[in-house]
Amino acid sequence: MPLLDELVKRGMLEKEKATSLEFEAKQQGKTEEEIILENKIVSEDFLFNLKSEKLKIPFRKIEPESVSLEVLKLIPEETAKHYKMIPLTKKNNVLEVGMVYPEDFSAQEALKFLARQGKFNYKVFLITPTNLTELLKQYRTLKREVTRALKELEKELEEKAKPKTAAEIERLAEEAPITKIVAVILRTAVEGGASDIHIEPTRDKLRVRFRLLGALHSSMILPLRIHPAIVSRIKILSNLKIDETRIPQDGRFSTNINGRDIDFRVSTFPTALGEKVAIRVLDPNIGLKSLEELGLNERDIRIIKEAIQRPYGLILVTGPTGCGKTTTLYSILQFLNKEGVNIVTLEDPVEYFISGVNQSQIRPEIGYDFARGLRHVLRQDPDIIMVGEVRDLETASLVIHSALTGHIVLSTLHTNNALGVIPRLIDMKIPPYLLPPTLSIAIAQRLVRRLCDKCKVPVKPKKEIKNLITKEIESLPPKVKKDLKIKKPTKVWEPKGCKKCNGSGFVGRIGVFEVLRVTNELADIVLKTPSEAEILKEAKRQGMITMKQDGILKVIQGLTTIEEVLRVAEEK
Repeated sequence: MPLLDELVKRGMLEKEKATSLEFEAKQQGKTEEEIILENKIVSEDFLFNLKSEKLKIPFRKIEPESVSLEVLKLIPEETAKHYKMIPLTKKNNVLEVGMVYPEDFSAQEALKFLARQGKFNYKVFLITPTNLTELLKQYRTLKREVTRALKELEKELEEKAKPKTAAEIERLAEEAPITKIVAVILRTAVEGGASDIHIEPTRDKLRVRFRLLGALHSSMILPLRIHPAIVSRIKILSNLKIDETRIPQDGRFSTNINGRDIDFRVSTFPTALGEKVAIRVLDPNIGLKSLEELGLNERDIRIIKEAIQRPYGLILVTGPTGCGKTTTLYSILQFLNKEGVNIVTLEDPVEYFISGVNQSQIRPEIGYDFARGLRHVLRQDPDIIMVGEVRDLETASLVIHSALTGHIVLSTLHTNNALGVIPRLIDMKIPPYLLPPTLSIAIAQRLVRRLCDKCKVPVKPKKEIKNLITKEIESLPPKVKKDLKIKKPTKVWEPKGCKKCNGSGFVGRIGVFEVLRVTNELADIVLKTPSEAEILKEAKRQGMITMKQDGILKVIQGLTTIEEVLRVAEEK
């Protein structure tokens, strides 16, 4: 195989490994490119530049937005997918075509046939599989697909009477145009990285909004008359009662989008203008992350790993709703998920399914709440327990008891910072003497928008920002300051906006954290004067990095902006 041989020749791959990969490719019916990339031997760009040299075909990287819909018509979508080729641009009757496998004889024959039919000449360029996937999305722009489905629906409604009964609406919800519109909404949300979808009726239209990086954005406007059919379609997918519109309902469903299984959590809510639907997009690629990917610094990762490798102890993650607490708990669970342990969770609701973990959803409406569930969990011979949230004294007492009797327990709590965890538990009537032997660490967190690496620009900070950063750096623990070797902030980064980030300047979100460890010194404070002020003194002594300081460090590293940090972090 030419590329494997070339990598061996360049000393980037051993001969034995190349032979093994060649055999693997033949056995699995894969191309050598696929096998090389799957085994992460070289990067995709390097591999295709190498292929370009060997085939003497120019390599191109194409921005999806630069391919017009008119040009796309020259090669049908199915043909483009099958032969891994796509039209790029047309100049003076010469069509530039991007191909992943230009050496493929059948692809070349298909292109010749299309050229004869369309009466154009063509020039071939080499593109990567990733670039092809991005370009294929241009075939199905949101507006175009929905418009086509709406036209089909109009035609059907003209031929039939307008649906009035629940049975007629259900029948309409199962028909092609409505299922297409719902499928387009779901797929567009996943491809755009939305965390939530809101489908809401107004007086004269049906509005669809996506939540991106924490903020809602209008994505499309649909005719109000299709509102009942859209809601019914989502209810059918979620196994909810179609004819029940007076009370809220909750459900979930899964579907395969672009080769990935995505879960959707559905909540319907009756409003004066009709039912509103909120859908949480649960994409494992986004929601399940390692501790390092969350944005935790080295010191905090070390403390968390030490705590979860102990045979027992309570770990509490704290912060407001929507700050990523559950994502942090799932990261810890994945680290702990080994063959030799029994992990049981109680969640409201189960967000991501983790193989090997026994996950249970509580149902307060039938009396199955966290407290009752926890009593039953303790009879399941667990090693590790996760409880979605400590909401009341009964759950708090059971969580403390579980940690005291030799289990690792993970849960969440609502406080402003890590320092507030101990006073909060005492407020919930937990005896102070029970906290030092059970509570291992408290983790507080918030989410900030992450700067787009492609377009962020360095700027000289204003005097007040410079002073603020200098002050926070000066107050960092001595060891952290020594490791960082930062004297004065010379630059910060600001968002600019490009095609990659859709002009926002941000791509995704990252956490800012503070991790408080329960030490012998802190145990003495808990038993004597457990106030936030005293706990803060101990936190400083043990070298805790506050959320604000953690955020400032991320500003200096160019991960986020000072405005984002000041929006979520408070003074200590």
